[in-house]
Amino acid sequence: MISTDLFAPEMLECYRGTVPQDWIDFNGHVNVGYYVVCFDLGSVAFLDGVGMGRTYPERRGFSTFALEMHITYDREIHLNDPFVIHTQILDCDHKRIHMYHELRHGTEGWLSATNEIITMHIDMKTRRSAPFPDDIQKTLDLIRDAHRDLPVPSGVGRKIGIRRAG
Repeated sequence: MISTDLFAPEMLECYRGTVPQDWIDFNGHVNVGYYVVCFDLGSVAFLDGVGMGRTYPERRGFSTFALEMHITYDREIHLNDPFVIHTQILDCDHKRIHMYHELRHGTEGWLSATNEIITMHIDMKTRRSAPFPDDIQKTLDLIRDAHRDLPVPSGVGRKIGIRRAG
């Protein structure tokens, strides 16, 4: 569980892993779908840390569902490369979290990919949106407030399209 005493004004390190063989595609790098897996591992680790992870549906009857996500692929990552997922809370309200993740090489630190995602808090009995419990809301607000003055990453809110000169 993430300590709620004080959050530093920096991205949270949420997950560390190593690229396994079954994530490698015919181009010799991580397949695009496994970047989603990487970011999901980061999201779940973050949610575990704030009390809304793997056991949350069973313990409290709620969960989170992804509403929308965007991924950029900035640099190839390969078999056996260590990686780390850092997370920034861009915003949250009483039902949603707007997160930004960076996947970086685990020892060299260069950026491999980014993920912007909005999740919705869900009542698992009704499968409808529901407000966060007070304790979860307090933790999310503390993280959001600690991240408030961080620069908004350049890829956030980016529109997809073909850029044309002139």
